Order: sequence, then C-alpha cells, then structure tokens
Amino acid sequence: MTEATPQQPKKILVVSAHPEPRSLNAAMTTFAVEHLRAAGHEVRVSDLYAMKWKATVDADDFPHHTADRRLEVMAASERATLAGRLSPDIAAEQEKVRWSDAVILQFPMWWFSVPAILKGWIDRVFTAGFGYGPAVPPPYAEGPLAGRRALVSVTIGARETGFSDRGIHGPLADVLYPVQHGLFWFTGMAPLEPFAVYGANDVPEERYAAGKRAYGRRLDGLFTDEPVAFRTLVGGDYDHDMRLLPGVEAPGTSGLELHVRPRG
Repeated sequence: MTEATPQQPKKILVVSAHPEPRSLNAAMTTFAVEHLRAAGHEVRVSDLYAMKWKATVDADDFPHHTADRRLEVMAASERATLAGRLSPDIAAEQEKVRWSDAVILQFPMWWFSVPAILKGWIDRVFTAGFGYGPAVPPPYAEGPLAGRRALVSVTIGARETGFSDRGIHGPLADVLYPVQHGLFWFTGMAPLEPFAVYGANDVPEERYAAGKRAYGRRLDGLFTDEPVAFRTLVGGDYDHDMRLLPGVEAPGTSGLELHVRPRG
C-alpha cells in the first residue's frame, strides 16, 4: 500500500473578532492556531479587538490625501495603495493577506452578519488596487488574491434548523453570501463551505469537545477539500450585463444557488 504524501506546510492568517478573550470564539481561535501549527503550518493571528482595530474608513487611511480635496474613497484608496501610501495599520494587514496561503475568519454572527469591527477590517484592508479595481485582474474570476483558500468559522446563537432550506432565517449559505461570494470569490480566493457552531450561547463541555473534533477535520482539509463552486464571470455563464444566461442552471435551482455550478 502506498503511503499518503505529507501535506506541505502552508501560511495561514486567522482573523478573530470577539471582544471577550474567554469567549467561545477566542477558544476556537486558539484551537485553530495550535492545531494548524501542530500540523507544521505557519500561522499569524489578527485579533481585532486586542489590536483595537479602527473600523471606519476615513481620510486618515490615506495620509497623503489633502483636506481641500473631496474624499472619493475608491479613487483615494487606489492611489494610496498603488503608491504605497496607506496608513500603516492597513498596510500591515494587507501584507499578512499577501503572505498567506489561506485566510480564516473567526467571528460570532451578530444581526445576521459579521461584527462591525470585522466589517471595518474588510472595508479598510481590501482597498481598490489591492482587492479589486481596474489595476488588478477581473472580479469573480482569477482575481488579485487567487490561489488562496478562505474559510469562515462562525458561532451562531440560534439552532441549526433555523438556517435550513425551509428555516426562518434562510439557508446559512445565503446569509453568508456577502462574505463567501462578495468578499472571498470577488477577490479570487477559493471559499470553502463554512464551519458553524450553533446554539453557541450555551455549549456544554461534551458538545465543545465534539465541535473541536469536527473543526479539526475541517482544518485538516483546508487545502484539500473542494471549495464552493461559484461560477466565474469569464466562464461563459453571464452576459455583458453580468446577468446569468438562461438555461445554464440545474433544474429546480433558484435564488443565490443559481450562482453555484452543479457538482458532477
């Protein structure tokens, strides 16, 4: 019998967003870092609350922007990005993303989205000229950050059934679509199916232990599991107005699922 080839060490950025260092999210961040390092990977962590990350985009992000000039955020961010003149905190986080082979976002679901501090990290770090824009490859295709894997690890207070196909909150894939498709896939990263811990407000030790085992398996597959098969903008599925062409979807498909290629 042939032995399996050991997985090559990779570089992984974990971005954590919870204000309490004794929280479930903090524990999962610690577990992920230790598990990945034990497997031989190199890991960096951006603990946004510990860093006191500034969440708002403003003129301070672009130190060379003059006060007498109207702040057009996309244009200003692209100029500053391409000239290497972003604020140091943004530049440092962009360097971590460039360094990485995979990005993991660890956060609690608040109001069906990411915490404000994590949204601010996304808003400020993925500038024009870095994550998107005319100076980089087209979105929803190879993208400027192509070649990287991306994983959402989210804790959710509600029960799992509420996020099912007929659940009152809608499928989890739809709720996370702005992150999975609008951030990861837009910039070229390959998003994996999200990992979720439900009923997170009360997790007894035995369920936490089972959750860690399940998360460990997902971390082990970070570079081998099949990513979500989102359609590419240049793959012939869309017209010039970025609308899905009729008839390319699988029978019975609807909603946001239309933008995922059928498997098989």
